[in-house]
Amino acid sequence: MLNKSKIFFFFLFILLTVHSGLHAASSSSELIKQNWPFNGIFGRFDKASLQRGFKVYSEVCAACHGIRHISYRDLKGIGYTTDEIKAIAGEYELTDGPNDEGDMFTREAKMSDKFVDPYENEKIARLANNGAYPPDLSLIVKARAGGADYIYSLLNGYRDFPDNFEASEGMYYNEYYPGYQIAMPSPIMDEAVEFDDGTEATHLQIARDVTSFLAWTAEPELEERKSLGVKTIFFLVLMTIMLLGVKRKVWKHLDD
Repeated sequence: MLNKSKIFFFFLFILLTVHSGLHAASSSSELIKQNWPFNGIFGRFDKASLQRGFKVYSEVCAACHGIRHISYRDLKGIGYTTDEIKAIAGEYELTDGPNDEGDMFTREAKMSDKFVDPYENEKIARLANNGAYPPDLSLIVKARAGGADYIYSLLNGYRDFPDNFEASEGMYYNEYYPGYQIAMPSPIMDEAVEFDDGTEATHLQIARDVTSFLAWTAEPELEERKSLGVKTIFFLVLMTIMLLGVKRKVWKHLDD
């Protein structure tokens, strides 16, 4: 039994190694590195950028992609008030039930609800997108190698097909996508949205803000986690200093 387990994990390791190598080889372009404010031990989200990114998601991405792991009330974490969140949730409807008569019914979304998916099921989603299934974006930043840099690069990686490239029908060329062919057309362009804070909605700005928002959806508790980590490190350092002081004092009497 032990030998079978070893063989299984050996082949699993080989499979993952080969898959990683193929993924790296399929898209050799170096990612566009960004100085994200949420990186590092003291990293924090830029709430203004998150709100702009949410606007991009709502007006551009939400037609095809869901964020099913996020609740409407989670938007408090990026600076929205309770009344604003209620208004945002009220724009969506979902199927609930059964009621007292045993029937399903439609109602407005509430703050406690998860974000409503754009499609009822996978078959409808594929039918609306030429067979492609738009992935949920809640954890996309964590699910892709390169994280936020990969998403930002992907949004800025659309190009015309090179000469002699065998392009499949209905596909688009993206130098950062594995295999270089992607079913999604470029979703953003200059002035695709109008930011409420007056920030100029350039292609690069839109890509950066929506990437920041998706980094937040992947880890809404990031700031709390880092804050707890810093406090824990400070506590451990303080305790170490105190214990060293006690040790020296005890050993000083023993030496005397």
